[in-house]
Amino acid sequence: MSFLNTIRGFGRSSKKTKNNGDGQPLYSHPNSSDSPLRRTQSPTKSIPIKQQRNNQVSFPNPESPSKRSRSGQPSSHHQSRSPRRSGRHTHQSNYSSNSINNNGNNDHELPLFLCEPFIKTALVKGSFKTIVQPPKYVDYGEWLALNIFELFNNLNQFYGVISDYVTPEAYPTMNAGPHTNYLWVDGNGQTVNLPACQYIEYVITWISNKINDQSVFPTKTGGVFPPNFMKDCKNISRQMFRIFAHLYHNHFDKIVHLSLEAHFNSFFAHFICLVKEYNLMDRSELEPLLPLIENFEQQGKII
Repeated sequence: MSFLNTIRGFGRSSKKTKNNGDGQPLYSHPNSSDSPLRRTQSPTKSIPIKQQRNNQVSFPNPESPSKRSRSGQPSSHHQSRSPRRSGRHTHQSNYSSNSINNNGNNDHELPLFLCEPFIKTALVKGSFKTIVQPPKYVDYGEWLALNIFELFNNLNQFYGVISDYVTPEAYPTMNAGPHTNYLWVDGNGQTVNLPACQYIEYVITWISNKINDQSVFPTKTGGVFPPNFMKDCKNISRQMFRIFAHLYHNHFDKIVHLSLEAHFNSFFAHFICLVKEYNLMDRSELEPLLPLIENFEQQGKII
């Protein structure tokens, strides 16, 4: 039975099931896929994102300076010299992987995703390191682009399952736990708090535009990856991680309710293995989920 069928009736899953007639799961182990290596289909066509609410501004092309004054840009971890990448986030962590014990005495103090048995739940045993390493004779840029393309599609699907619960009233800020809050940088360079749904939808649209831009992610024969390709991959990975962090800290209970925790944990481990393999993020940027990452490293899921 398709994993999408198990979540029919929740969130936007029924809509996605209609659009995805082949019954593909939200996330599956890459070794079990017989699909060819290609990235020719736009993620926004097969996985429609949630329509913007009436009180939201339109999301312009991030590369268009003339429109930047009407909308924001996805913020980055550090203050940047470039106004297109500027941004801030506030963070303070008061727990680490050392607070996890096998006796479960501190489980009531930990987020659900750090508690047993959920933290040890996964689709497969072993590490994803060999999966993210580029095969012989495969272009480095093409391999990295393919992985980011597929991981973004899967993340978009997971968010689609619980997106109807991410309301402005319930989640007025883009937080990743009580000590981390991600801020949006508007067109005037001002940092503002946005509801999580609006922040995520802006980010999804921004990433979709990047992935579908032939000058950034070329798919045509003879296409050349630009000099700033790796820089774009790092920015995309940073924003994807923020969505992961928000889902883990605020919606993992819903994922457990749908019996998708094994898929989500394996998916996240796959993503972090890619991040580590290509040095896409600094370890300090992983702080909101660092206890989970360190535990996965101890289990051998992440190397």
